[in-house]
Amino acid sequence: MAQANEKLQVLDCSHVSPPPASVPTTSLRLTFFDLPWFAFPNIQRLFFYEFPYPTLYFTDTVLPLLKHSLSLTLQHFFPYAAKLMCPPPPGKPYLRYEDGDFVTFTVVESSADFNHVIANYPRDVKLLRPFAPQLPTVPVAEDGTRVLPVIAFQVTLFPNSGICIGSNYCHVVGDGKTFMHFMRSWSSVHRAGGGDLTCLEKSIPSWNKDVIKDRDGIESLHLKIYWNWVASNNENSGPTHVAAADKVRATFLLGRAHVEKLKHLVTEAKSEQLHISTFVVTCAFIWVCLIKSQESSTCNSSDADDNKFYYFQFPFDCRNRLEFPVPETYFGNCLKPGIAEVKKSELIGENGILLAAKAIGNKVKEIENRGFRDAESWVATLMERTRSGRFVSVSGSPKFYVYDINFGWGRPRKVELVHIDSTETISLAECRDELGGIEVGVASNKKQIDEFSAIFVQSLQLL
Repeated sequence: MAQANEKLQVLDCSHVSPPPASVPTTSLRLTFFDLPWFAFPNIQRLFFYEFPYPTLYFTDTVLPLLKHSLSLTLQHFFPYAAKLMCPPPPGKPYLRYEDGDFVTFTVVESSADFNHVIANYPRDVKLLRPFAPQLPTVPVAEDGTRVLPVIAFQVTLFPNSGICIGSNYCHVVGDGKTFMHFMRSWSSVHRAGGGDLTCLEKSIPSWNKDVIKDRDGIESLHLKIYWNWVASNNENSGPTHVAAADKVRATFLLGRAHVEKLKHLVTEAKSEQLHISTFVVTCAFIWVCLIKSQESSTCNSSDADDNKFYYFQFPFDCRNRLEFPVPETYFGNCLKPGIAEVKKSELIGENGILLAAKAIGNKVKEIENRGFRDAESWVATLMERTRSGRFVSVSGSPKFYVYDINFGWGRPRKVELVHIDSTETISLAECRDELGGIEVGVASNKKQIDEFSAIFVQSLQLL
């Protein structure tokens, strides 16, 4: 069985840039949607594929095309190859691309058991961390400006069995939708052999920041978050992930039939018009299972705790949902936080799933109708709820279609978000093998994961 501290053999470490002279020197400002992400750690996503070939075949045949297709894709997604310029207060951060800027691209070999690595059953969270690259450290400029790299890639080979394409990127530059747009483009160029760029030309990213209208002065409020970060951060890097030593992670599957039963449960019991979707009922079901598993796996529960509010946070994509149009291909962040709240006693009670779905669904409707009201308190409220210890958030989305990212080796066998092991976060994706199903990633201590698994299975049987 693979060990969490297994060593990797480095085969190649290089820089990949857009083709020479293909992108002019460009500076891009950050919007009020981007600035709050300075306070949050990077996103680490892994794509695992079956690859039943030896290492030599990869390095001689696949690696040159993988780099070439990445270079061609970066020509259109050049902000990922840019530098994130972070001047001291009162300066404003921005993205700066110059010819020759690059992303770090590393190739390593692992002797780990590929099937164990991609399994759904609980594994030590340390198992996946070596497959996510580290962002390089860049010196601080003479004027005190921190210069941060945006993204790094690492390809891990499991000889004669599999391959992993791992990424580590700064959320300040773009949200999950932006990153998945990039991955779809890169994989399509690679699959086409690097010569046919039709797939890129049909879906060019829009990096025009002027489409984001700041009519309420939100940027000035969110700049304070950046200034606080840049003044208090002693290292020339973004926030890092720190996970508990005893954590494990596991993947749970909700089949399409289960999702439909949850929708029926909520629809039948509703006494008012609710927003009911696969996302809402899945989040409600997982939230209830999590709180019940915490209740079963800890001994310090109290009646006073039962009357406290528990919080569920989810990102809300604002593209095409604002008073000003933002294209689907917009490169950057366009998210608002949604936080649903329900008392613990209600969550673990007989109608917990219904009440959770009602709270999440109503919050979705509220965000759609509220615009930018209360924008000044978005981050402060999020931080306050996080510090309460009664907080769960969700990362990823079934609408990202992560299992459609095909480099020519077939669909991914598994897609993982590494960073959920250092936060109270679950991951969501579409189910790989069942249309309409949902895949849920959970990380916690072994006892709670065991309790969650038992409650998850029992709750599904009762639907």
